Amino acid sequence: MHEAVPAPDRVRVPGSAPGGVPFLGHAIALLWRPLDFLETLPAHGDLVEVRLGPRRAWVVCDPELVRRMLTDPRTFDKGGPLYDRLRELMGDGLVTCRHADHRRQRGLVRPAFAPARVADCTALMGEEALSVCRDWRPGERVDVTAAALALTTGVTSRLLFSDSLDAARAAAVRSCLAVVVRGLFVRTVVPVDALFRLPTPGNRRYLRAVRRLRTLMDELIAERRRGTPRDDLLGTLLTARDGADGRAPTGREVRDQLITLLLTGVESTAMCLASVFALLADHPEAERRLHEEVDAVLADRTAPGPGHLARLEYTRRVVTETLRLRPPGWLFTRLTTCDTELGGHRLPRGATVLYSPYLLHHRAASFPDPERFRPERWAPGRAAGGAALLPFAAGGRKCVGEAFAMAEATVAVAVLARHWRLRSPSGPVGRPRPAATLGPRSLPLIPEPRTRVPAVRQPSPAR
Repeated sequence: MHEAVPAPDRVRVPGSAPGGVPFLGHAIALLWRPLDFLETLPAHGDLVEVRLGPRRAWVVCDPELVRRMLTDPRTFDKGGPLYDRLRELMGDGLVTCRHADHRRQRGLVRPAFAPARVADCTALMGEEALSVCRDWRPGERVDVTAAALALTTGVTSRLLFSDSLDAARAAAVRSCLAVVVRGLFVRTVVPVDALFRLPTPGNRRYLRAVRRLRTLMDELIAERRRGTPRDDLLGTLLTARDGADGRAPTGREVRDQLITLLLTGVESTAMCLASVFALLADHPEAERRLHEEVDAVLADRTAPGPGHLARLEYTRRVVTETLRLRPPGWLFTRLTTCDTELGGHRLPRGATVLYSPYLLHHRAASFPDPERFRPERWAPGRAAGGAALLPFAAGGRKCVGEAFAMAEATVAVAVLARHWRLRSPSGPVGRPRPAATLGPRSLPLIPEPRTRVPAVRQPSPAR
């Protein structure tokens, strides 16, 4: 992708969002029409004050300021209501840990996402993609979101646990994650602890899901300690030693990393895949171009190998444009560690700062005609707004699994598109309603088997 040339310094405008109500602030707007609310904020300034319940917070609306913030994680550390809630679930794993511990934790998991490891995982990505669509029947509705969650659970669990996660436990993981994702969002925008200590059905479901997820991870860790070592991420974590004192991670630290990687690896990539097929169902010309490329590149193969990924150029553009238009991670928080300045505005120590990839990706100044699904905008030499594209964050805390997630999504889209055309039974799919992640929570589509136009047999790339 091409980075945009930074704009010259200009006068930054702070502002305040109108419409807050006593006690809840702007939480109602964020709960009931979050995307619409966010899109109103740039009209009020580059840094806009909002209220999350009784708490003041600032939303950064300018992509240059967001990048400035993300490349200074010492000052703008992981914190605020989102990460406060995530720590209740993940503990102090890679995503939620403070800046001081991040480098050590990143070193523990980085080997699993090295380029060679990503290439080695291409085959299992294809296998999992084939497994979820093998039993589809022409004309019978399938929930593509459920299929995508099954696919990403399979890929992520094999990366983390080899074959230790059987079908029953995989289903339990998916069920727990679904409950957790729904509950995290409301806990983020209404950071009033007393509300979530009430014994309501929703609060009880959320707490049960958190406990069940932790129990499942503890069981897997205990089984592995008793059993045969495996060359997977769980095995790497159990044998890791801290470089400073040679200390092995505790069972809780291992569990925190596993839950972190499950939530980010399963949920986020599944939402991206579901959004891809929702958008393709509404854009037949993009779907046609995708099918042409998949047929030409894969020839008679059922799934791509590592050598095919670089040639699936349009497929990757479809994924990238989906991440722009429907970023699974759509709202994040940071916490200032000292008095600081951002965009000419003074922020006190402990200030909550928010940024939204969705908001940044829908700014016409960065992406002309931002509401249109246009994969061709990512063709070489045309990605002028690339600096504003932040689905994986930026700086030292950029997602360690970015290359893995892009490869997984590209392989999955290619495999499903190679075998099926997916049609909406009820007209345009439309924009999904966000929870902790953005994407269709259920996506019923009708599969039609594809008849591929015969192509000249391409030599198989070297693996």
